Amino acid sequence: MSYKIALLFAIACGLAVSNVYYAQPLLDSLAEQFDITRSSVGSIITVTQICYALGLFMLVPLGDLLNQRRLIIVMMLISVGALAVVGTANTVTVLFAGLAVVGLLAVVTQVLVSYASTLAAPAERGRIVGLVTSGVVIGILLARTFAGILTDIAGWRSVYLVSAALMLIMGVTLYRVLPQYHGKKEPLSYPQLLRSVVQLFVQERVLRIRAGLALLIFTAFSTLWTSLVLPLSSPPASLSHTAIGAFGLAGVAGALAASKAGQLADRGLGQRTTGLALVLLLISWLPISYTEYSLPVLVIGILLLDAAVQAVHVTNQSLIFAVRPEARSRLTGGYMIFYSIGSATGAIASTHIYAYFGWRGVCLFGAAVSAIALVFWALTLRQIRPAD
Repeated sequence: MSYKIALLFAIACGLAVSNVYYAQPLLDSLAEQFDITRSSVGSIITVTQICYALGLFMLVPLGDLLNQRRLIIVMMLISVGALAVVGTANTVTVLFAGLAVVGLLAVVTQVLVSYASTLAAPAERGRIVGLVTSGVVIGILLARTFAGILTDIAGWRSVYLVSAALMLIMGVTLYRVLPQYHGKKEPLSYPQLLRSVVQLFVQERVLRIRAGLALLIFTAFSTLWTSLVLPLSSPPASLSHTAIGAFGLAGVAGALAASKAGQLADRGLGQRTTGLALVLLLISWLPISYTEYSLPVLVIGILLLDAAVQAVHVTNQSLIFAVRPEARSRLTGGYMIFYSIGSATGAIASTHIYAYFGWRGVCLFGAAVSAIALVFWALTLRQIRPAD
């Protein structure tokens, strides 16, 4: 795969996955607009993540059955309409319905990752997956910056309307330049395809272990990024949406620092990379806990946390893609379901914990989840073959 095509995959992934995360720095605005309490406003993220999980199970496996190129383009174009609905919503019901469809179709990101891994040569698969997945993580983080700036300039609705326009442009671009791949498809019916996702978890230990890690690391990730807007928008910080969104830039730096994790996995260093990253994830909560006292210290914590999460995520995908090449879409969908469950858990838990126990309670929860992830990795270390 050429670097230009891989970069296009990364940009498309970033644009698509951003749609799930635009709401995070806007929670205070959405709560005020639609009269939602602060303790319940995390449900906006949770609904989107639950529908994202449904899409991972119901839509992403279709990549092993249908033409992936066509599937990607159709999903992106339908997303345009869903984003327009969110951007023009006047009631909570319409808002939640639009966000649900946005979440369902944002899984086109994972179809893109799977398709990129299929087009890549085996010797470069980890590197390509690392580059494309960097686009995913950068999209998640820059979504906050993008949403914050646009909200301060033109209101929160502009975020979703501009995103609809960008998705339309990307859909047309992909239609023109996305390469075709006529590989062998599984002779399965749709119900058989969905059952096989469950069967893969039964058959593949690596998938079970790496999916468990995904659930834990993205619970920690979502715990930080969902609730961070609450202390930063409150006194004494009282930051604007633009300033809050700018913290996503620190996250991007952390994600880029871990972008080569896929190359380490190609060299058989996936386990070492995972262990080191999980230690950094646990340590990151110490500087994050100083958010209300020192914003520069918070930036250090964000760098550590996002680098750790990206390193584990890229390593996870590099390892599971090598297990069953003919089932990469199903492996991706199954694995990412746990990612989405973790994100939803972190979103709803962190806002509730903040409402009752403040920022210190949020940080203790994030550190506890990170510690569990490290212990889980250590306990399962001997259960995986050295080659894995």
